[in-house]
Amino acid sequence: MVAINVRRRLKCDRGSQLVEFALIFPLLLLVVMGVVDFGLMFQRYEVLTNAAREGARVAALPDYGSADVTARVNQYLTGTGITATTTYLTPTAVDVGGTCITLTGATVTYDYQFIGLGRLIQIVMRGSTNPLTTKTLTATARMRYEGPAGTCS
Repeated sequence: MVAINVRRRLKCDRGSQLVEFALIFPLLLLVVMGVVDFGLMFQRYEVLTNAAREGARVAALPDYGSADVTARVNQYLTGTGITATTTYLTPTAVDVGGTCITLTGATVTYDYQFIGLGRLIQIVMRGSTNPLTTKTLTATARMRYEGPAGTCS
């Protein structure tokens, strides 16, 4: 009688869903954390791109300089909680299809720290440098300078 009871229990599939869930859940969690991390990184990149455009708009005006561009970019980034590095691009004459135009702009750089994936990988791979813990995001915007035109060589 005991042998029949053991066979019946071995054939029974009760609890198999729980075992399958326990095997698949870590992978599902890893995918969801990756989607969230990369979504947040893309959102930060879009904010940096818009901040660079704002800086380029100020840089395109003739009486504004590096400090004004940095101030405008920081003013744009204030509401987002991002602290980035701004580089003013000095007006440069460029030959575009036979036409000489002067371009200026701004470059904004930010080190994004992954929230879930990066920390999880740091826990698993202690002591190693991992590219998934931080990513440097850089956005550059250039516009036509409204001041005196430069000369192309």
